[in-house]
Amino acid sequence: MAVVSIPRGGVHVEQPDQLYDEIRDLRLQGFLLALISDCVLFSSFVFAYLYLRNSGQGWPPPGIPRLDVPFAAWNSVLLFGSGATMHYALENWKHGKFNNYMLFLIATIILGAGFLGGQGYEYTHLIVSEHITWSGSGIFGASFFTLTGMHGFHVFVGVIFLTVLLMQSAAGVYTRGKFFGITAGTLYWHFVDVIWVLLFSIFYLI
Repeated sequence: MAVVSIPRGGVHVEQPDQLYDEIRDLRLQGFLLALISDCVLFSSFVFAYLYLRNSGQGWPPPGIPRLDVPFAAWNSVLLFGSGATMHYALENWKHGKFNNYMLFLIATIILGAGFLGGQGYEYTHLIVSEHITWSGSGIFGASFFTLTGMHGFHVFVGVIFLTVLLMQSAAGVYTRGKFFGITAGTLYWHFVDVIWVLLFSIFYLI
């Protein structure tokens, strides 16, 4: 059902599209359920890690050095900063500021890719220099690489998602009244931010 435009004083005013509103609400519910299922997935791994960690004979295990907290903190700034730029991208879209929206969206993609690059560097350092691996470092290695790897995969998917949104926006797919894809992208990106707060806390701070 197309949006109805009614001339008013020479200006075409976009009228509400009831069918689109209903479909958007259903899509939003489905998308939120998908995010909730992801929360359950991460929670199960986190609780298993915490249980195994607290049932052992001291922590960290022998031979496991402390992680590089300052580097991880700086890398986290990239991800948290990308959450802010994504928020402003959505707000600029709502206010019809297309150029600002595109700039903030591009900044979000760059910051997300930078976080992935930092995570790749950290993995390389841990494996090559510290000899911490997924299969050879006990509970810590398996938990660290599984949980941060799952999160990194979600960030990677998010970067692809936002890149598609960028191309769609440039092609004129969305309007000020129809932009569910941008809303979903923003929600997803905030989701990966929140998950990283949890993972950064349990692996680097506690």
